[in-house]
Amino acid sequence: MLSSYFTVNQDSGSHEIVIQKSRFIGTIKRVESETEAQQFIQGMKKKYHDATHNCSAYIIGEHDQIQKANDDGEPSGTAGVPILEVLKKQHLKDTAVVVTRYFGGIKLGAGGLIRAYGSSTTEALKAVGIVKRQLMKGFSVTVDYSLLGKFENELRNSEHIVETINYLENVEFIVYVEAGTENNFEEWIINLSNAKATVLPLEVKYIEIPVESTKE
Repeated sequence: MLSSYFTVNQDSGSHEIVIQKSRFIGTIKRVESETEAQQFIQGMKKKYHDATHNCSAYIIGEHDQIQKANDDGEPSGTAGVPILEVLKKQHLKDTAVVVTRYFGGIKLGAGGLIRAYGSSTTEALKAVGIVKRQLMKGFSVTVDYSLLGKFENELRNSEHIVETINYLENVEFIVYVEAGTENNFEEWIINLSNAKATVLPLEVKYIEIPVESTKE
């Protein structure tokens, strides 16, 4: 299990750009299997059945072991591969992309097509959003209400993720810390509370942290 990796937001989405009168619609979805990726692609082809091309690519697996690209009638290597290359440059996993083209009457040439499909993918990624899935260990930290302000401030300003605050008989913080730093976190909590906090371990799971898509 990877300690962290990048993928797209859970919800799928799309973004349209126009280049030399051709419409390019990039649609992106997180997928966990090749079957799911193929179903997504077929769904986009059905939705945009009147388009000139529905080019696609996907990358799946912990070690990127499944990688496919399809030009769907565009000149070989000018559509699917540029889409896939953007995914690889962004270090994305479990991601499928379909770029739909409605031809506008002006031929772009091989170089123009490569740039257009790459740009469409990049802009769609910016619109949909990228997340870092970080493997983290959960903790329940319970303190007296007199420590509420201090703890909330310290936790919010730390690298840890505060998932929930439960206002019960005492205040319970559900906090996730990066896997491998558990001992340091517990020591920090003990020192912060003068040993008055109750710390209980919870499950290990992936927490999604939004990141910016900046690479072209």
